[in-house]
Amino acid sequence: MDFIDIAKKAKEASLEIADLSEDIKNKALSGIADKIVENKEEIFLANKQDLEAAKELIEKGEISQSTYNRLKLDENKLRDMVKGIRDIVNLPDPINKKLLVRELDKDLTLYKISCPIGVLGIIFEARPDVIAQISSLALKSSNAVILKGGKESINTNKKIMSVIQSALDEIKDFPKNVLNQVFTRDDVAEMLKCDGYINLIIPRGGNKLVKYIKENTKIPVLGHADGICHIYVDENADLGMAQKIITDAKTQYPSACNAVETLLIHKNFQQTEPLLGALELSDIKLVSNPDSWSFEYGDKILAYKFVEDIDEAIEHINKYGSGHTDAIITTDKEKAEKFMNKVDSAGVYWNTSTRFADGFRYGFGAEVGISTNKTHARGPVGLEGLTIYKYKLIGNGQVVGDYASGLKEFHHRNL
Repeated sequence: MDFIDIAKKAKEASLEIADLSEDIKNKALSGIADKIVENKEEIFLANKQDLEAAKELIEKGEISQSTYNRLKLDENKLRDMVKGIRDIVNLPDPINKKLLVRELDKDLTLYKISCPIGVLGIIFEARPDVIAQISSLALKSSNAVILKGGKESINTNKKIMSVIQSALDEIKDFPKNVLNQVFTRDDVAEMLKCDGYINLIIPRGGNKLVKYIKENTKIPVLGHADGICHIYVDENADLGMAQKIITDAKTQYPSACNAVETLLIHKNFQQTEPLLGALELSDIKLVSNPDSWSFEYGDKILAYKFVEDIDEAIEHINKYGSGHTDAIITTDKEKAEKFMNKVDSAGVYWNTSTRFADGFRYGFGAEVGISTNKTHARGPVGLEGLTIYKYKLIGNGQVVGDYASGLKEFHHRNL
């Protein structure tokens, strides 16, 4: 089947699932979670095949160690994947929610109602757990989806999708072709041209992938190109807290997009030497004069800089940051509020690690990605980010001419 046929069928499926009941959707999600657990050894075996092939790609210099780390699917990742699906089951249905009810006139009522976006095109690299996350979020939000994973995770991707589809096949009345998978670069090229059927593209990958997608499609793109996250240590920060937060933000998962890349330190912070020494003892390589302040290391490397005051820290972040997630460590509430109000990022934190920027940790169940966009959805994107809205107007024979002539008047009363 060529890509256009897949896209057409996905569009048809999106119209069917748009009216699917919450009960059927939740039953499907529970079935998916159960099937993944039942077939986890087969999934791990497929992942092992990908990991073996990836080792050869590392030797050839075709992929990085950080990509290999993202590719690996272990018990912990699978457990989180399944828990994320079950959490989505317990979340309220995001579709057909009344966002506004306004009586324009007697027997003329306007409703603003949440609805699905339609067909999502997802292009991602390495991480095979993305398939289960996005499929579950798409299903619960009544969207159809076309997934294109990286070649480095092809065996794992195929196996997980096969397990998911087997669960859906057992659910009576669940539409066909809601979840679709494609595999080639030609499919990506076709997807980016397919604005007649696909409503939103979501890239999950490195800077190069995201920029390519944004430059080669007319379809709206949701996501971020870079994860240049900062932590600012104010002059009155607590040393123990700063050490713990920065170490977590850099070492807990260095290749993640929400790992800290730049440390800004107030010039009057009295505990600089112990702080930097502790970070080095945590196997963090410190760089004081990087070639670029807008570089995403994806490793245990941390650029650092001394600043005159909080204003210089904010200016630096807004100039060199990527609008992802940035944090301040301070005991001064007023400074913290200033930082969080003036830093122009999707996530602004006070006294906590940037690694919390995640849909699962926010209680979204899972995420389709993190967006630095200024429209529609921002930050970790969960169910609500995969919905849009429509207006429903219910009347009783009213016509605009009566209001234009002054025979009738609007009273615009919110109900």
